[in-house]
Amino acid sequence: MSIESPTLGGRLQGWPPFVRELDATLSVHSQYVLSGNLYDSFLTPPAEGGAPTGLLPLRALLWEALRSSGASFMAVYDPVDGLQIIPGTGDGDSARAAERLLGKIKADEKPSLEGLTRLLAAVARPKEDVRAAFVIDSASRIARTPTDLEPAERDFFRFCARLSRSARPVRVPGARPKPLYNPIIWLVERPGDLPPWLTTDNETIREITIPRPHLGDRQETARLLARAFGVTDIGQDEAAAAACDAFAEQADGLTLQSMIEVTRLAKERGVGLTDLPDAVRTYKLGVLDNPWSRGHLRRRVLEGEKRVPERVIGQPQAVTKTLDILKRAVLGLSGAQATRSGSRPRGVLFFAGPTGTGKTELAKAITELVFGDESAYLRFDMSEFSGEGSGDRLIGSPPGYVGHEAGGELTNAVREDPFRVILFDEIEKAHPRILDKFLQILEDGRLTDGRGNTVHFSESILIFTSNLGMYVPGRDLTTRDASPYGAPERVQNITPGMPYDEVEQRIKGAVADHFTEVLNRPELLNRFGDNIVVFDFISGDAAHKIFDLQLANICRRVAEEHRLSLAVKGDALSTLREWCTEELDKGGRGIGMALESYFVNPLARALFDRELVPDEKITVTGVRREGSIVHLDLR
Repeated sequence: MSIESPTLGGRLQGWPPFVRELDATLSVHSQYVLSGNLYDSFLTPPAEGGAPTGLLPLRALLWEALRSSGASFMAVYDPVDGLQIIPGTGDGDSARAAERLLGKIKADEKPSLEGLTRLLAAVARPKEDVRAAFVIDSASRIARTPTDLEPAERDFFRFCARLSRSARPVRVPGARPKPLYNPIIWLVERPGDLPPWLTTDNETIREITIPRPHLGDRQETARLLARAFGVTDIGQDEAAAAACDAFAEQADGLTLQSMIEVTRLAKERGVGLTDLPDAVRTYKLGVLDNPWSRGHLRRRVLEGEKRVPERVIGQPQAVTKTLDILKRAVLGLSGAQATRSGSRPRGVLFFAGPTGTGKTELAKAITELVFGDESAYLRFDMSEFSGEGSGDRLIGSPPGYVGHEAGGELTNAVREDPFRVILFDEIEKAHPRILDKFLQILEDGRLTDGRGNTVHFSESILIFTSNLGMYVPGRDLTTRDASPYGAPERVQNITPGMPYDEVEQRIKGAVADHFTEVLNRPELLNRFGDNIVVFDFISGDAAHKIFDLQLANICRRVAEEHRLSLAVKGDALSTLREWCTEELDKGGRGIGMALESYFVNPLARALFDRELVPDEKITVTGVRREGSIVHLDLR
């Protein structure tokens, strides 16, 4: 038996492919399971083909296709609205055909499963040649779960399985030349929402997934919606055509129905056709204010060229490159070389290099620069996500698992405030499967959480930090003597005093090796591109500046807490400076730890033992070691 191909010269040319697939197979399939993009609107061409002339919801689209194949009516049942007959009681012929086949139907009647069984049998095994169809909408809600059925539910689905094999095709004179089944069409959120044994090895039931619209669909829809802005002939208006194409690109990930809603939103706000991308952003993010469009932001970034180096000491190359990427983000030029870049994150930074050199501090400085508050950044310690299932914390547990209703920490936070700096600290410690989620964020600027909601990252700055490249496996990986546990020997890859160009080259090489050889994720490395910012070891001069800054912070804290004027002078200052800056490979954090051991701890001991008088001036005149204990001389 030959089957009309939905793609080769068949009927309904120009209609959505899933409709043509259903129409072309009505002679061999008695039931269909439709899933996927059920609640969208769909493009419909005129009867003779050609360019689309309108948009229809799924029920109306199915009826138009079935009517063209000779169907007299379409019965639709769902658990909320009950039973409806399309095209309705206003069509006398359809009403009489429905009454002959189904009997008298009360408006919005909600039949039991037994009553539904009778109606399905009447349509699929008609006693006379009447073409019809039966659509079961929200079929996912008929049973509690597809594998845990009540007796009545199990009997109902057993009957439907048998009915799929015993359905009778109908021949209608003047319609199609071959007999066609009166189809039963299940509309489900996911194919697995029906009992698996209903469709398994059942060739009479065809499963069809309705995809989300592709770029061509969105472009056609944008041209239809341009009529709302007074554009009657898009072919004669180049500016309007370009605006429609931009609208379609910005609407990546949206349904055609969402594009209709965006157009309505734009009209309500008085936005013109050329400004529809701004309406798309508002629709996606749910916010009207865009911090990136504030006029003072450009001035703040220019001021940051002076302020940030004063805060992140000894990293001129890293600061300069970071500010360049930030300027690109402010101007909306991130990923401008790509055909479609509007949905990608505003900025992506990968901070790599020695520990304690200012990576987190620079992330805070960027946050303060853009949003005026360094605490506005969102930080995730990726060492907490080393387990395979820990990714659920980021996006939420899937349906059926504990915590599904709560959503994910990352997706909830970005949905609440999409204008964020998000810091993923020590990314190399995350489980490789979690990295796949970042691939989608970096490429498409969006992520679907465990509840099925889409979260957009197009207005966020993502910062990844890593200590990769500090150490690398030894040349002879067969050597196992370095560890009692048989781990390969690790050697230091970079050392203090190395030229920055060499440090940068070695760090970037180690990062590339990690993503390509260890993780086998070269595509993720490509998404970072040239946004890898390498930090250098702090120099001796930078270490002294950091020491002075942290010592000043300690003195200020003493003044705030106890109203004491604390000063460190002479040999005591020189000795502390020498002790705290002798291990440059530990970075600024190492200086802080040394200050805590050599100064804060003995200072606390000395102050605790004396009577403190407000506004008293205290000078540290000496510092000495007695074994492992440090003592301060105060005056």
